[in-house]
Amino acid sequence: MDVTREQINFSKEKEAGIGEVSQDYVVVYDPDREYGDNLEAVLRFLGHGLLRAFNLEQLAQQLVQNPGLLTVIITGNQSEVEQQRLVQVLSSEAPDLLPVVLYALPSENDQPLMLKYPPNWVMVKLPLAHAEFSTALQRVRTHSEQNQQQDRAGQRPTHLFRSLIGRSPAIQRIRREIEQVGPTDANVLILGESGTGKEVVARNLHYHSKRRSKAFVPINCGAIPRDLLESELFGHEKGAFTGALTAREGRFSMASGGTLFLDEIGEMPMDMQVKLLRVLEERVFERVGGNKRIKADVRIIAATNCDLEQMVSEGDFREDLFYRLEVFPINLPSLRDRIEDLPLLISQLNERLEYEKQCSVGFSPNAILALSHYHWPGNVRELANLIERLAIQYPNGLVQAQDLPGKYRPNVTGRSKDDLQLEFFSEQGAQVQTAAPHSGLQVPQISPDGLDMKSYVSEVEKNLISQALEETGGVVAHAAKLLGLRRTTLTEKMRKYGLQRPQSTAAKENLE
Repeated sequence: MDVTREQINFSKEKEAGIGEVSQDYVVVYDPDREYGDNLEAVLRFLGHGLLRAFNLEQLAQQLVQNPGLLTVIITGNQSEVEQQRLVQVLSSEAPDLLPVVLYALPSENDQPLMLKYPPNWVMVKLPLAHAEFSTALQRVRTHSEQNQQQDRAGQRPTHLFRSLIGRSPAIQRIRREIEQVGPTDANVLILGESGTGKEVVARNLHYHSKRRSKAFVPINCGAIPRDLLESELFGHEKGAFTGALTAREGRFSMASGGTLFLDEIGEMPMDMQVKLLRVLEERVFERVGGNKRIKADVRIIAATNCDLEQMVSEGDFREDLFYRLEVFPINLPSLRDRIEDLPLLISQLNERLEYEKQCSVGFSPNAILALSHYHWPGNVRELANLIERLAIQYPNGLVQAQDLPGKYRPNVTGRSKDDLQLEFFSEQGAQVQTAAPHSGLQVPQISPDGLDMKSYVSEVEKNLISQALEETGGVVAHAAKLLGLRRTTLTEKMRKYGLQRPQSTAAKENLE
């Protein structure tokens, strides 16, 4: 990207707020080394501190060493592959940052630049105009302040929930286990079928740990060739092997002080298992081609969909490494074992789709019922893919059971379809209201025999109040705010339906 100082069309007059001193630091990722100097003058003029990164390794290092950064400003004309690698680095090292991408429209002689960045990233077109760039930085600052408010309030970022949402006993058990082991440095082994959300659990464990201000570094042990895995984990020195033109940090170094997530640990070759075991025992490692012992100050979280105990008995996985990793095992349930969470998952995944791609899709009670009878071999990942597919086919529309792909429409025998539909809707209450925000409230179809509307509305209202009390820990004032009611009104309805707050909450409020 050929950018000159003339492309920065900033007025030299300090407008309102421009000259204010800020303690915010940004990283400029500038692989072409052409634009950073010009941008540095602009950022310092706006009161921002500046850090530089000329390659992905330097960028990862800056993100790890400076957890309080405001944003990353990306310049240069990267290929699609480079863009994907950049997204991976930022999502693993600094998922809470909102990056800014500076891009220039191609000239007639240039190839069109295909931008493959996430839709929520801030895109700013060159030449750089004062108003647009200031607006972008203000959006980034607002995003950062919201994250800080969430941290102060003890709230978890939305991206941490995903497949952990639900009220089933199985998912409540997972939440309790995360709260128990999260604050410790114990190794955790996450077991579960593909698509159940093992990385989501790992990120939650990191968030609940003392290491949350440091890096969370994931690596898929099954996706990296055997001869490169050691270098990826431990790094290498210059000249260690053909193609090692410079020294390189490994994932253990990147995760220093933080968490290293070893996904698909069952796919790790036996010789690498030996080296990993040594690191876990001695807490030191050496780069490939080097002899300097480096301290490994990381917490290990591993995950697999394999039966490691069976692999141990068959000689495919080291028994001593298995027991090192399985200090605290967490077994994730499949979606079919927590099918009662399906409506909440659909709602949450729909909200995520609305945020990321500005589209969503609603589901009728009949469609929810049909999906509840499917066996979900791909678990939550399969559900997310289905929702995205349907959102493309029926953007902001309402999907009926007959609109679902064939394999999601099982034949329900025994009771009538209407009976099953109303029973399921009554049990789940408002959870099935997953239509797009502007598509209206979805209600059940009335059977030929009619419907007792008063009883039905009362049942839905009771379920809504119960859900609000559970979500707010039984605090009536917070539950009333969640439902858009006055506190006295909610108290009267609780008395009407015989609903009680949790005993621990009620006792605490009485003491206060």
